[in-house]
Amino acid sequence: MKHISRTLDRELKKGSAELLILSLVEARARHGYEISKLIESRSGGRVRFKVASLYPLLYRLTATGRQVLAAQRDNWREFVEAIRRITGDEHA
Repeated sequence: MKHISRTLDRELKKGSAELLILSLVEARARHGYEISKLIESRSGGRVRFKVASLYPLLYRLTATGRQVLAAQRDNWREFVEAIRRITGDEHA
């Protein structure tokens, strides 16, 4: 079961990395180290990325990047809401 949990954690991190980075560079440019530390501190230490793993995903936030960010935020909200409906107690 631990193997499945680690695999799921890894896949969730991989799927959320772009959204997290775009969210943190939306207001201003940031270095990879700063992004890594912000992710760790804002998540209370529950989400961590090695700085080296973030660099391939870093790019300037352009108009296209803003569209990607908006779409990814919508997708994550829908996903989280679906998970909440599945795991919530209203179905118990």
